[in-house]
Parts: sequence; structure tokens; C-alpha cells
Amino acid sequence: MGWLMRGRLQGRACGSDRATSRAVQEADLKRGPGSQDIRWIVAGLVILALLVLAFIRFHSDPTQQLSFKATRVDLVARMQVALAAASEAEKSAVLAVTDPDSQRFADQARAASAELDRERQELGKLLASGGTQRERELLAQFTEAFENLRRVDEEVLRLAVKNTNLKAYGLLFGPAAETLAAMDGALARLGEKRADPVEARRTMTLAFGARIAVLRIHALLAPHIAEESDPKMDRLEATMREEEKQVNEDLAELVVSPALRSDPDLATARASFARYVELKAQILAFSRENTNVRSLSLSMGEERKAMLLCLEPLDALKQAVLEEPIAGVSYGRLPTR
Repeated sequence: MGWLMRGRLQGRACGSDRATSRAVQEADLKRGPGSQDIRWIVAGLVILALLVLAFIRFHSDPTQQLSFKATRVDLVARMQVALAAASEAEKSAVLAVTDPDSQRFADQARAASAELDRERQELGKLLASGGTQRERELLAQFTEAFENLRRVDEEVLRLAVKNTNLKAYGLLFGPAAETLAAMDGALARLGEKRADPVEARRTMTLAFGARIAVLRIHALLAPHIAEESDPKMDRLEATMREEEKQVNEDLAELVVSPALRSDPDLATARASFARYVELKAQILAFSRENTNVRSLSLSMGEERKAMLLCLEPLDALKQAVLEEPIAGVSYGRLPTR
């Protein structure tokens, strides 16, 4: 019986605890939120109200909207200026006649392009928060075109600073021309020394043949430097090899003459031609790189097209920003005559 009474008492105690818990919950519900909860709720409502007011103020205040529009228009205008500066510097690098000038203009072109990219990123952030979908699409179109332009520009500048065609011309009309003149003068004097008419005629014929052949080589080098086509350069070089072969044969014939073996002019002619052949090889190597011709061709062709593809969306973007309506602001038109 004792254990039965203890069970009943415990059951009554548990029931009493549950009843007390329900009573406390009901009291809390009737009492409502505490002071701490009320403070958090009020703070949240205040922040929300401030955000809503800021949004409404920005989108309803014409002054703020005009300022935002002016900022975007200014950024687009600065991008246009940087684009023009990069293009001008790139053209100057291509047309410069010395390595330092080409490098200086190339550095300017890269700096202007980097500045343009910074302004593009800044404009992108503004359009992400307050621009129209059309403006964002135009900026994306410009970004794609600009990346292609930078790729072409980098190739143009990489070629332009080498100036291999200009270096080839420098060798052709400088050391090569001087060496040719020394060889030609030495061969011209050989025939004047021969007293025997037969020997003199033979010497002059061989010397004249060598002089003509080397002059033909010299005349073919300038077109080779200016040539853009590899097959045409191949044909020019084949002709030069034939002329070079003729010079070597004529000089060899002169050497076998007993009267000329120790002649200083023949020695000068042979040494000058050996030096000329070395210079010709350097000229052809520079000419084959063709950096000035290739950079000019890229600049006037592919780079120019890439530039136009950048200008179009940039102009359209500027116009789109200018045409954005602002509540309470009307744009007057200039009077027409």
C-alpha cells in the first residue's frame, strides 16, 4: 500500500509541474515582449526606414540623379580620351625611327590603355548599382571589344619597338654601301695597271662582271626589306645567290692570273666582298623579321578595325546615359534657325 500511495503522490507532483509551466508560458504571452526585445525591434525598424528614405531620396531628388548621370558621362568621356591617347601613341611607336622613341611611345600607349581599363572598371561598379540594363549591355560589349584591341595593340607594339626593317635599311645604306664602294673602286683600278692589251681586256671584263653582279645584289636588297610576302622574298634571295655566285667566279678567275695574285687592289676587292656578304646576311635576317612592315600593316588594318569596334559601343553608352529621363527635369532643345 505504501508504494501505491508514493506513486499517486509523484503523479500529482508531475501534473502540478506541467500545469505550472503552462501557466508561466501563458503569462509570458499575455505580458508580451521584454524591453530588450523591444529595443532590437525598434533599432531594426529605424535602420529599415533610413534605407527606404535614402533610396526614395536618391531616386526622387533630381540633383542626386543629375550628379550620378554627370559622373557616368564624365567617366565615358575620359575613357574616350584614353582610347584616343592609346591609339595615337601606338601609331607614333610604329612610325618612330629609333628604338628609344619607339619604346617611349609604346610605354605611353600601354599607360593610356591601363588608365582606360581602370575607368572601365569604375564605371562598371556604378552601373551595377544604379545603371540601366541597356547601359550594362553596352559596357559589356565595349569590354569584349577592348580586350581584343589590347591583344592587337600588344602585338603591334611588340613588333614596333624592334625596328628590324629600319635597322636593315641602316646597314644597307651605311656599312654595306661603304663596303661596296671600296670593292668597286679596287676592281676599277685593276684594269688600269695592265700594260698588255689582251691581259688588260681580260682583267677589265672580269672586274666589270663582278662589279655589275654585286651592284645587282645591292639593288635587290631594298625591295627585299620593303617586301611583306615571304614567297617574293624567297625569289629575291634566289636571284641574289645567282649574282653572288657570279661575283665569286669572276674574282676566282682574277686570282689565277700570275700578275694579279699579289695585287693589293684585288686583295681589297676580295676582302670587301667577303665583308659585304656578311652584311648582306645581317640585312636579310633583319628584313625577314619584318617588324616595321608587319606592325604598320597591323596598325592600319586589324588594329584600326578593333578600334572602331570599341568606339561604337562607347559612343552608344554615352548617349544612353545622356538620354536617361529624370523626373521633374526637362531638356530643352537649342533654337533652330
